[in-house]
Amino acid sequence: MSTNTTRMQIARRFLPVAAAASALVIALTSTAQANPRILVDVRTGQVLDHEDAFRKWYPASLTKMMTAYTVFRALRAGELTLDSPVTMTKRAASQPASKMYYKPGQQMTLDSALKMLLVKSANDVAVAIAESVGGSQEAFVARMNAEARRIGMTSSHFINPNGLPGKGQYTTARDLAVLAVTLRREFPEYAGYFSLEGFTTGKKKYPNYNLLIGRFDGADGMKTGFICASGFNQVSSATRNGRTVVSVVLGTESLGARADASADMLQAGLTARSGSGQSLATLRPYGDVSTVADISAEICSAKGKKVRSEGRDEVGRMKIRSPNMHELTREPNYVFAGLIAGSQAIAGKAAAAGGGEIANVPVPTPRPTF
Repeated sequence: MSTNTTRMQIARRFLPVAAAASALVIALTSTAQANPRILVDVRTGQVLDHEDAFRKWYPASLTKMMTAYTVFRALRAGELTLDSPVTMTKRAASQPASKMYYKPGQQMTLDSALKMLLVKSANDVAVAIAESVGGSQEAFVARMNAEARRIGMTSSHFINPNGLPGKGQYTTARDLAVLAVTLRREFPEYAGYFSLEGFTTGKKKYPNYNLLIGRFDGADGMKTGFICASGFNQVSSATRNGRTVVSVVLGTESLGARADASADMLQAGLTARSGSGQSLATLRPYGDVSTVADISAEICSAKGKKVRSEGRDEVGRMKIRSPNMHELTREPNYVFAGLIAGSQAIAGKAAAAGGGEIANVPVPTPRPTF
């Protein structure tokens, strides 16, 4: 990957959006090397742009979108409520960071757990949710895979609820778009979980890793993810004038690069004319559909570290190069997420910090029309 390429690279693969002669032209701020990506209109399912959309990729923490979808299905089925307790087990607490570092036996509401899952991308909370909802991690993961098959994610398989890498864990940009569109269509009442600017436990604040929220006009979700093998990935959604589009960007070199590429794709999608191009349902597989890509040598190397260091200014702030993003000039809006009061030794401290309160999830307004 190189950062010395022109910032206004024209995308190389397009689909018609209005007539045979018209095409969606997207100026990307990502690198010259092609990475899997896809852009979809949520209401119509129309694919506006795609490249390497069927290339298998490690999902990293984008897996947590599938975890959330499985939880939402359980909520709708009446298996539990947002007030139901999620218990931190020894297995959950042993997960590597990113995590909340809660101790076995401590509890939070499912509402708080979902905020920690989708904002902090907490691996320990992901396992705790899986065990609390499914009875065991294995049973929950089986449900994840069943749900993925049911909604048409034909090239995805999950081995855990948090996205930590391992054999048998893979997805594609196309499948992630299917998941994102399904989440937006089926569960608009839970869309607020994906658009939170951050949460607070009462003692510490956790901002969202999604740099588009509050910085891209209309941004309303969804999830980021990173491991060495897959690079910096992002699924994003944005709504303007009643139109919602989702983008999937995989394998970029930094936090800033994935935000820039996502912002430019969303901007192109929101300003493109609607048309009758291919849909997610009719898009046929192409390219290498068997090998799971591993870009560790590019991302977690001395060269990759240098690229990321060059993407920050002199005080360590991430450089945002997309003209479609702006600085967040105010304090992020933090909602509460924390332990249930009385859920072990630190319950008293949590309660003193507001830990006994259960916060409602804000629903974005205006809500998209499907």
